[in-house]
Amino acid sequence: MFGTHKKRLSAITPACAFLALLTVSPSGAAREATPSHLNRPPEDEIVYFVLPDRFENARPDNDRGGMSGDRLTHGFDPTHQGFYHGGDLAGLTSRLDYIESLGATAIWLGPIYKNKPVQGPPGRESAGYHGYWITDFTTVDPHYGTEAELKAFVDAAHERGIKIYLDIITNHTADVIAYRECHDRNYKGADRQTDGCAYRSKAEYPYGTRGNAGGRRINRDFMGDATPFQTVENFERLERADFAYTPFISAGEENVKTPAWLNDPIYYHNRGDSFWIGESALYGDFSGLDDLMTEDPRVLAGMIEIYKDWITKYRIDGFRIDTAKHVNPEFWRPFVKAMLDHAEKEGIPKFFIFGEAFTGNPAELARFTRVDGFPAVLDFAFQSAVHDVVAKGAPAIRFAELFAADDLYEGGAATARKLPNFIGNHDMGRFATFVRQENPEISDDALSKRVELAHAMAFFLRGAPVLYYGDEQGFNGDGNDQAAREDMFASRVASYNDNNLIGTGATTADTNFNTRHPLFGALANMAHIYKTNEPLRRGEQMIRAAEHDGGLLAVTRLSKKGGEYLVVFNASDDDRQAHFNIDPRSRKWSAVHGACERTSRTPGNVHASIPAWGYVICKSNEWSGDE
Repeated sequence: MFGTHKKRLSAITPACAFLALLTVSPSGAAREATPSHLNRPPEDEIVYFVLPDRFENARPDNDRGGMSGDRLTHGFDPTHQGFYHGGDLAGLTSRLDYIESLGATAIWLGPIYKNKPVQGPPGRESAGYHGYWITDFTTVDPHYGTEAELKAFVDAAHERGIKIYLDIITNHTADVIAYRECHDRNYKGADRQTDGCAYRSKAEYPYGTRGNAGGRRINRDFMGDATPFQTVENFERLERADFAYTPFISAGEENVKTPAWLNDPIYYHNRGDSFWIGESALYGDFSGLDDLMTEDPRVLAGMIEIYKDWITKYRIDGFRIDTAKHVNPEFWRPFVKAMLDHAEKEGIPKFFIFGEAFTGNPAELARFTRVDGFPAVLDFAFQSAVHDVVAKGAPAIRFAELFAADDLYEGGAATARKLPNFIGNHDMGRFATFVRQENPEISDDALSKRVELAHAMAFFLRGAPVLYYGDEQGFNGDGNDQAAREDMFASRVASYNDNNLIGTGATTADTNFNTRHPLFGALANMAHIYKTNEPLRRGEQMIRAAEHDGGLLAVTRLSKKGGEYLVVFNASDDDRQAHFNIDPRSRKWSAVHGACERTSRTPGNVHASIPAWGYVICKSNEWSGDE
C-alpha cells in the first residue's frame, strides 16, 4: 500500500549518511558574513510580528494563488475572516518605511510556505491564509507571491538593518491523511466511529500490533519513542502505518506534499486527534492536521534538509518554531543544533531560534531551554503576568514571582534577557481585547493608557519586545484566533469593521498605516528609548518594589559601565509618589521618560512620581568602584 522501505528511505537520506547530515558543512565556498548592522544579539531586537495575508495587498493578481474556481478551491474571500484577503510579500516590501518608522528592528514573518488552500468539514471550511497548513515545505505560497519576491523582501529589509525571522513548522502538515474508521463513509469495519477520530493510545494500540482489529503481531521488538531505539534501522521495520487507525489518502491528493517523502503515511503517527494532555499532546493530530512521527530519524533528517535550505537561499536571521511542546525533545536538540551550525557556516552567527510552548508556567517554559535545547522561548509566562496585573488588577508582586523563576532557564538570567516578551498575538487575541473583556465599561482613554503601559512593560522589563501588527493602530478585536487577525489595508470583513479602534475615528474599513496615531507615536518613542539606552536591553535586572496589595512595580537595570536605570510602572487608577531603594553610588538622576528627581537626597534612596497607568524611567550617573 505504501511502497518499499528502500524507496521511502531514499526519498530523504540514506541511513548511513544520517549522522553526517548533522555535521558535514555545506559544499561550496563560505558565504559572506552577516553585515555589521545586522550582527546584533537577540536582546537588542524590537520584533514586529505580521501575518502577510493581512498586512498589505500590492498585487491583486495573486489573490487567488493562480487558481480558478470559487473560494472553496482557491481560498480567497476578503469578506470572510477565515479566508485569504490578498496581502502579499510585495505589500510587505512596500510598507517597510512604515515598519522602520515604528522602530522595529526585526520582522517575525508568519509562515509563507505553500499551503492547502482550503480544508475543513462541509459548511465549516476555512483557508490556509495563516500559513500553518503546509503541503509544500520548499516554496512560497502563490497567494503571497514568488520566491523572487521573498528574496527581494529579505534583501530590502536587510538594507535597512531589519532582520527577518521565519515562522516554521515541523510538528505537522496540512490535513491530507484520513482514517477509514472515522472518515470513510463506505467503511464497514467493526471500529467504524461517528464521533470523530479520537486519540488512540500506544498502550491500547501499540506499534507492534494491529490493536483490537485482528491482533496481528508485527515488529514485536519495536520501541518507537524510547531514545536507545530511535534508529533508522528500527523504524525501517515498521511495515505498516495502521496500528491505531487505517490511514488513506483521497484520490487526487496522493502526491500533494513536497518533499515527496511527506506523502507516505508511514512517517505520521495516525492516532487521531490530540486532547492536549499526556501522550496525545505529542502523538495526536493537532485539530486534524497530519502529525509527523518526529521520533523517526528519517523525519528529523528530512526537516533539517528543508530548513537548512531556507537559510541558504534567503539568508534569514532566525526561526520562530511553532508548536514546540507537541514535538519530542529528542527531535529538538539535533534540529536546533543543525540550524545554528548551518547558519554559522553561512556567515550568520547571531541566528536566533525561539520556540512556541503555549504555557503560562515559567518552569514549564524553562524546560524547553534545558531539556529540548531551545536558545529561547516565547514568554507566555510574561504575557500571563501582564494580563493579570494590567487587565485584571492583580497586585504587582505577580511580577516578582515571575522573575524569581528566571534562574530555571538554561543560562539563567542571561537567557531570560533574550526571551521575546509579548502581550497578545494571533492565537490568544489582542491585549486591548483582554482589557475590555475584564473591564467592559472602560473608557477609550483608559483603555489606551493600559495598552500603552502593557507595551512599556514588554519593552523595559527583561526580555525583548514583540509587537503584534495593528496594535499600534489601536486594533481591538472581538476575541482570539480569526477574530484577532484584522487587515491593515481596507478590510471588507463586517465583524472587523464594526470594532471601535483605540485613539482614532478610523475603522478597519480604512487603510490603517497612520504614523500619527497616538499609540504608534507612543510605541515609536519606546523603541527610541530602547535603542539608545543599552542597559534597558542588556542590563541585569533587580526588583526594587513589587506591591502585595497594589500595582506599583519598580526595577533597576544595571549598566556594565556603572550606574543604573530605574523603571517604575503604576498599574492603578491613582497617581503615585514613592521612594525606592537603589545602589547608594547612584546619586545624580536625569529623566529618560517622565519626571525624575535630579539628585538622590539620601544615599541608597530615590523618589519618583508616577502617573496613573503610567511609567517613568530615570537614569543615574555613571559610577565605578566604591564611591
